[in-house]
Amino acid sequence: MKLLNLTALLLATAASALSAADAPTKPPAAKICTLCHTTDANQLRGYFDTLVTLSNSLQLRLDDRTEVLRFDKATLKVISPEPAPSTEAALKGIAKGHEVRVEYIEKDGIKTATLVAVKPPVKLTAQETLSLEEIQKLVAQGPEQGKYFLFDSRPAPRFMEGAIPTAVNLPFPAFDKNIDKLPADKGALVIFYCSGKTCNMSPGSLAKARKLGYTNVKVFVDGMPAWGKKATGVLSPGSLKTAFWGTQTPLVILDTRPAAEAAKGYMKGAVTVDSAKVAELLKAFPSAKLKPPVVVVDEAGGKTAKAVAAELVKAGYVGVNVLTGGFKAWQAAGLPVETGPLATQATFVPKPRPGSISGAEFTKLAEAAPAARGAVILDVRNLEETKNGIIKGALLIPEPQLVARLAEIPKDRPIICHCSTGTRSELAYHLLKEKGYNVRFLPNEITVIDTGEFTLD
Repeated sequence: MKLLNLTALLLATAASALSAADAPTKPPAAKICTLCHTTDANQLRGYFDTLVTLSNSLQLRLDDRTEVLRFDKATLKVISPEPAPSTEAALKGIAKGHEVRVEYIEKDGIKTATLVAVKPPVKLTAQETLSLEEIQKLVAQGPEQGKYFLFDSRPAPRFMEGAIPTAVNLPFPAFDKNIDKLPADKGALVIFYCSGKTCNMSPGSLAKARKLGYTNVKVFVDGMPAWGKKATGVLSPGSLKTAFWGTQTPLVILDTRPAAEAAKGYMKGAVTVDSAKVAELLKAFPSAKLKPPVVVVDEAGGKTAKAVAAELVKAGYVGVNVLTGGFKAWQAAGLPVETGPLATQATFVPKPRPGSISGAEFTKLAEAAPAARGAVILDVRNLEETKNGIIKGALLIPEPQLVARLAEIPKDRPIICHCSTGTRSELAYHLLKEKGYNVRFLPNEITVIDTGEFTLD
């Protein structure tokens, strides 16, 4: 009997080892980071996403996945071009979405960051760069009068979301395969731009162009982020279809044609807008804080659409684009057209974060009797935060203790995490998902009182 038990144990151990070996290796860096950098062992490269000082945690986004790391403020080193008086201040100074390199140690399945290096601005000489004002002046003149060639070095999916007018997409990763897009005249003014001051793709394009013999090459180093804050971009009908409809990314479409004319044929979801009454439109427009992608349409991509788009940019909206060729181009591309009255008020609901549960669904679940829920509500707030109350029947495990207390969390039922703001509940979601749980999280702010009743923001 003992021999059989030993054999079974050895077989189980071997099976477990094979399973671990067969598990796919998770890439340590976002795809775009691999274009210019290599990533060593115990390092991650991606986009800074969320900082949670209450639990000394941070989230790093690597394309379609998120890594959660702990840190010790006493030992963590932060390398940043922006000086800060303390480690916490340095972390708080990192903008959401900024590229970072993180070094870490891992123990018992928990990654602890030892170093966070913030990607610094690229180094170029003044003679190699152009300012926003200089680019705006050239674009206003156009390529023929301005005598320039403008290239967007970003990958095609980013270009499709909106680009600087007159720009041609020449992605840095595919530069060598697309040199036929460059002008024949190697003395012509050739300009590259990409995703901003820390992006290496346009400087890389500059270097490649020089090797090919081009002598008048510049970089608009502030790139698309700076342009989108001060001016309107453009995208084609095909780009809109691919980048937004194809990815189910919410956006606002404004049709500036007369309402009666637009009713004969318009793009699905379009909102009619009187170009002379943009101020009225803005009174009930989605908040600029939501950063809604906006596409403005007229008959042929002309002055009316550009004027309305410019008003939106002045009002603080970022990433406002004009549809190249207007509605005529949309029709000519054979893309879907609807008829009838257009909506008169713009609405925008951001795409939910992966793993999130809506406030309405959470409320329905939490208001049910605990035995009837069919799911576990997991409260990951700290103990002092729960003194005013906890949802009836909820399981309380502070987020920093989750990994050590996994045995208390059932795997045979869905888990719904919440905290007070939605930040730590998202951390908990990623940690539990990594461990194989069927889990979601509430992204809303929530207040719970001593009766177990709650309100959502």
